[in-house]
Amino acid sequence: MSDFSRSGTIADRIAQIRQTLPANVRLIAVSKQVSIAAMQEAYDAGIRDFGESRVQEAEAKQAQLREWSDVTWHLIGHLQANKANKAIRMFEWIHSVDHLKLAQRLDQLAAQLDQSPQVCLQVKLLPDPNKFGWTIAELLADLPALSECQHLNICGLMTIPPLGLSQSEVIGVFQQTRELAATISRQQLPGLDIQELSMGMSEDYALAVQSGATMIRLGRILFGDRT
Repeated sequence: MSDFSRSGTIADRIAQIRQTLPANVRLIAVSKQVSIAAMQEAYDAGIRDFGESRVQEAEAKQAQLREWSDVTWHLIGHLQANKANKAIRMFEWIHSVDHLKLAQRLDQLAAQLDQSPQVCLQVKLLPDPNKFGWTIAELLADLPALSECQHLNICGLMTIPPLGLSQSEVIGVFQQTRELAATISRQQLPGLDIQELSMGMSEDYALAVQSGATMIRLGRILFGDRT
């Protein structure tokens, strides 16, 4: 973690990080287990994208922050099928669609609710028992079925490298994700317009940006360690 992330206000951290980001990279403030007061500081510093990992926690926060009409809410944590109905209603972006049946369930709900969420497909490029997502082979096999999900805007890939990798191995994961997005785009399947790469968190966002990330998900580097 960069030295500047350990000191200063939330606004200071946001300003310093933004100075390092290309204009096309979207900064998502991950507010899981973060207080409303801290979120307000981030909002006052210009943050308009907030990421939550749990539907129940996000629901409580959104109820308190109804006046934030200009905020985009992102679901970045694992989504259970029984929470899909709420997720469709609450989040404009769902980064963690990690298997075909979930995508198909979200598509059905989106049709019923007249919603059209932005969706990233979560990929797992290295074995990791603690992460969800498609392998490359699984995703390529499921692309024709995913292209039939007409009520989802499937527009990106999301990945989280396993813990304990070297810097070069992390870069390799990010670059492989970018190459997978290009492979999908070359197939020109209807309904699959993979333009976004959601990758990079507090410890590795600079490597992700270097590798082509368009969205980074930052929590601890902005808000400090969670209790």
